[in-house]
Amino acid sequence: MRTPFNEVSVVGNELRYVAEAAASLHLAGDGPFSDRCAEHLASHFGARVLMTPSCTHALEMCAYLLGLEPGDEVVVPSYAFVTTASAFAAHGATPVFADVCPDTWNLDPDDVARRIGPRTRAIVALHYGGVACDLEALGKLAERSGCMLIEDNAHGLYGAYRGRPLGSFGALATLSFHETKNLTCGEGGALVVNDPQLASRAEIIRDKGTDRARFRRGEVDRYTWRDNGSSYLLSELQAAFLYGQLEAAERVMARRRAIWTRYRDELRDWAETRGVALQHVPDESDPPYHLFPLLLPDEGQRDALIAHLARAGVLGVFHYLPLHLSPVGRRYGGTPGDCPVSEDVSRRLVRLPMFFGLDSERQSEVIGAVRTFGAAGKSGGPRA
Repeated sequence: MRTPFNEVSVVGNELRYVAEAAASLHLAGDGPFSDRCAEHLASHFGARVLMTPSCTHALEMCAYLLGLEPGDEVVVPSYAFVTTASAFAAHGATPVFADVCPDTWNLDPDDVARRIGPRTRAIVALHYGGVACDLEALGKLAERSGCMLIEDNAHGLYGAYRGRPLGSFGALATLSFHETKNLTCGEGGALVVNDPQLASRAEIIRDKGTDRARFRRGEVDRYTWRDNGSSYLLSELQAAFLYGQLEAAERVMARRRAIWTRYRDELRDWAETRGVALQHVPDESDPPYHLFPLLLPDEGQRDALIAHLARAGVLGVFHYLPLHLSPVGRRYGGTPGDCPVSEDVSRRLVRLPMFFGLDSERQSEVIGAVRTFGAAGKSGGPRA
């Protein structure tokens, strides 16, 4: 494909920092670059940040911190990446799949309210495409039910809700630095600990259940096994690459905003006349422009658009399959019709190429290819 869906860009000092890390011969976790990444992110969130090998690992740490027992439930969006649910299921919880809103494709607070029960321990809110969930409503639900709000902020770093950073609302939040994310080190993630009471235990869980971090700081003269945990440290080579990306975050965000805005401005009229819906961005949400999705009138036209783009040398891709209809989701009781909006959106959504290095010429080709696709229909809204 002349224009892939995603393409990693070196935007600053990444390669120099990787060379520095390699020359230092400190390649394991919690080296100088890992510390710099954590400090950089902590200053953004105003909270403790622990670097991890992936967002999945950060979600698994959330499960540890919940102290889950058999029969406990965690409410998750069905329209989400698999580990949004599996990280908690692996620790014995029952995932309870909730539907998403028909315009933002974020967790629907009304549906969440219907699914909260006496064993609900957490609500996991994924900010789809970096567009903020209704955090006010979800926060009230969590407080009223006595459960924890966790933000799956894999898409939302540097996004905001009512002027406050996404990832700063839940007691815990997770970040992703996967190759497909706005800022990357190939694989990588972080746990944001907004509840100070969880910070000490999170640090122990992350380092094999030991208090080795306290030993590194000189607070104890030896470290030992204190709790259950696993190996959740980001390697120093990855941290070195990531720190170069974080330093250039403002420039990366500005470029992505420009790409996203051009897509919107040049495809909005085409979408309205063809029955194609764009993701709604509420006034209180300031996204980091992670995705540009289109919702086609039906599954056939979605598949036809993907094929049409491919013939033009452009890779457009679909996204999540509903978790409640997956083989594992069905074992937890999921059946067709449980989350009708998730099921409908999954059949009709396609994402356009969206990355820092998407130059004006290639974006013009993407836009031109989309505009020559003659989708028919009158309404782009989900038929839930």
